[in-house]
Amino acid sequence: MDCSFPSSSATLRSLQRDKEQLDQQSYSQPRSHHTERRVAAQRPWVGRKEPLQCHDLLVQNALFTGDLEMVQKYFTRSTAINLIIETRGEELRWTSKKFGLWSLSYEQELTTPLHITASRGYTDCLQLLLLRGAAVNFAPGGKTALHEACVAASADCVRLLLSFGADPEAVSEDGYKPLHLCKSPDSIMCVQQLLKHGAHVNSRTEEEEDTALHVAARHGLTDHVQLLLQHGAELEARNEEGQTPLNAACAQPHSPQDMERYYRVCQLLVESGASVNAADRDHQHPLHLACKNANAQIVELLLAQGANVNIMNYSGNTALHNILQAAAYKLEHHPELVVRTLLNYGAIRIWPGSLLKVLRYCNACPRAIEALMNCYDHVRVSEEWLSAVPAEVVQVRDR
Repeated sequence: MDCSFPSSSATLRSLQRDKEQLDQQSYSQPRSHHTERRVAAQRPWVGRKEPLQCHDLLVQNALFTGDLEMVQKYFTRSTAINLIIETRGEELRWTSKKFGLWSLSYEQELTTPLHITASRGYTDCLQLLLLRGAAVNFAPGGKTALHEACVAASADCVRLLLSFGADPEAVSEDGYKPLHLCKSPDSIMCVQQLLKHGAHVNSRTEEEEDTALHVAARHGLTDHVQLLLQHGAELEARNEEGQTPLNAACAQPHSPQDMERYYRVCQLLVESGASVNAADRDHQHPLHLACKNANAQIVELLLAQGANVNIMNYSGNTALHNILQAAAYKLEHHPELVVRTLLNYGAIRIWPGSLLKVLRYCNACPRAIEALMNCYDHVRVSEEWLSAVPAEVVQVRDR
């Protein structure tokens, strides 16, 4: 039998107040993985009035177009500067406004006038807002204006924000510091300004545990790599996947037009003392990764510096296995050059019984097969070989 007890209206009101206080406390507590610096950056109005939301399209248009005259008109010294503006983000997500009805819509993002002008390089508008009291480290959407300026590679905006006290070590909601967002060649001046104002060169992202050197190497940014090394970046720092910056550079897929750029990055890292035999968590060495991307220059560089040509990863593959598996997808990278280089440096030949499998993998790249076959004195050919190569490939080769 269920038991119950009578409650007076006063008791119920008291319980309700207790519940509301508990809910308020749990709401006001920051999430455990947020640093104090990040929370402070997101909530600069603690003890003040909540920021106002702006839905005025004319004001928003002035900000998004960088109309200095209109921004001066709308943002006088007596108006609220730290407005919240809700914009449509770039990412889609599933939402349910009604029970059982789901729709795919763009995620809404919170921004401010300072963020908008910084992300678009509107230096004059940005300076006006800062002079009129905009909170430089305000981050309602999870990023500060400095993060946005670094993403946009706007060095003038970065310099201006830092001169007004922007925190170069502020952590975004995604766990990135401004230095980690300098991912384009044009952002080199942003990196210089951040380092000048106290950004830690070896700070890491929260999830990937990348340093700025990992980021620069992964994006093939030679000038960034050189600058970071000059400021003491760690060559052998390992991220969450166990990659060093050299591993990260070798692992990044790139077009034939970018092969020279990535080679220069790897050359700079190796000449600075990076280990050519550093293995990640999957026991992938830089040589394995470079072969997957069919960059013959990097392969030659690594082998010349003592990379083990026959080392295996956890899957039991050598660098030669990797290039043969990738050859059909990297025709413009001339994978036959990689095959030839590996064999010249003493790569163990493929067991003749597996050559049929090589034909099936690489029939779209006859030159890679030719480079491989040239290392055998004689090979027994069977009828299965012909069936392993599609007729259209044979016809193209015979022309």
